Amino acid sequence: MEIAGSKLYCSVFGHQFQVSKNVTKYIKEYRCNCCKKQLTTNGDGKLTELTPKFEEINKILEHIYNKRVLRLQQRMSKSQPLKLDSISG
Repeated sequence: MEIAGSKLYCSVFGHQFQVSKNVTKYIKEYRCNCCKKQLTTNGDGKLTELTPKFEEINKILEHIYNKRVLRLQQRMSKSQPLKLDSISG
C-alpha cells in the first residue's frame, strides 16, 4: 500500500498500532502497521507522537532502566537462599 493510501486507510478505519519497542515496564513505543506513524507513552501515561525529543528521553530512560534491572539481578544472585533446615530447630 502506498503512503497516501495508507494515510487514507488510517483516517477512515483508524491506525493499527503495535508495540515496536519496550522502553521500560510501563513506557512503550508504538508503530502503525499501515502508515508507519509512531507514538510513545508520555509522563502522564497517555500516547503522544514520537518526536526526536521523546526518542532521546526514551533512550535515556531505557539505559537507566536496564542498569537498574541488571543491578537488582546481580543482588538477587548474590543473596543466598535461606535453608529451611536451620529454621526448623
